[in-house]
Amino acid sequence: MKTTIASLKQGQRALIKEITSDIIPLKLLEMGCLPGNEVQLLQTAPFQCPIYLNINGSHLAIRKEIAAQIEVQIIQ
Repeated sequence: MKTTIASLKQGQRALIKEITSDIIPLKLLEMGCLPGNEVQLLQTAPFQCPIYLNINGSHLAIRKEIAAQIEVQIIQ
């Protein structure tokens, strides 16, 4: 089973392994949502969307559908 940003728990950190879609918004890539970078789930809004993240010091919100397409490896 793949672990994605959408499956992280609040406060959990992970390394981005792979982006499994070609439809990732360019803004995410510009803000550091790239393989090898660290991501932390800050908060999940009611109804699980949007998801608030910290990626390399940048705070951003993404839809759960996008988060489910970004594979990660959890950092212990």
